Amino acid sequence: MNRQQLFEQIRKKSSYLCVGLDTDLKKIPRHLLAEKDPVFEFNRQIIDATHDFAVAYKPNIAFYEALGPKGWESLQKTLEYIPADVFTIADAKRGDIGNTSSLYAQAFFSQMRFDSITVAPYMGEDSVKPFLEFAGKWVILLAHTSNAGASDFQLIESANGRKLYEEVLLRSQQWGSPDQLMYVVGATQADKIQGIRALAPDHFFLVPGIGAQGGDLEATSRYGMNKQCGLLVNSSRAILYASGDKDFTTRARAEAQQVQQAMHHLLDSILGK
Repeated sequence: MNRQQLFEQIRKKSSYLCVGLDTDLKKIPRHLLAEKDPVFEFNRQIIDATHDFAVAYKPNIAFYEALGPKGWESLQKTLEYIPADVFTIADAKRGDIGNTSSLYAQAFFSQMRFDSITVAPYMGEDSVKPFLEFAGKWVILLAHTSNAGASDFQLIESANGRKLYEEVLLRSQQWGSPDQLMYVVGATQADKIQGIRALAPDHFFLVPGIGAQGGDLEATSRYGMNKQCGLLVNSSRAILYASGDKDFTTRARAEAQQVQQAMHHLLDSILGK
């Protein structure tokens, strides 16, 4: 899916919602534990309930890796079940020396066929470029995250006075174009999103942190949108675990629809019809 196709899906659904599939066996409704593959069954029903409001799904790979081989099977079945016109993100946060990164890229792009993968930039260009060599695939680079420890390194100033996350944004644009490179920017950093958008005017941002984490959708959208929307705003727990009972799909759908309706209004008011 290229950038224009992604924007067309955003316009078609009046939504830039990404649903994070952070599926935790300890949190899913108990009746599903009787299923042969409870993780996939939960994901399947969540996808059925939300796919007309979501333009992307983002499995957090740790939730599947922790389950061993069965977890990888659940992940593959989930990926195959997601409709073809919905963007897929492997939230894997990989990043290693070149030959290792090449194998990670092969695993997620060639074997599992994700559209994109989150990548940590700490080891520099040669750890990121192997992911960018896969035609039609996307790298989503960690830029300014929303976790408590983000300030430990991301806000350190370099010799020229720029913050480390600003250096990441500027330097990495030399490695890949807006047609293959996105950035992770936390919604709880809404006060910084306007400045980040100025540094990367054409790139898409993956924005976690709305919903359970308290990020401000309206502020994120008004400061962060570009002419092609340029945002994929993620919600995980607020949708997945809106209910822990047999009505979980109804409640998940209602939560996703509420976010989509807010996004519809913001798209119209910021970009126009």
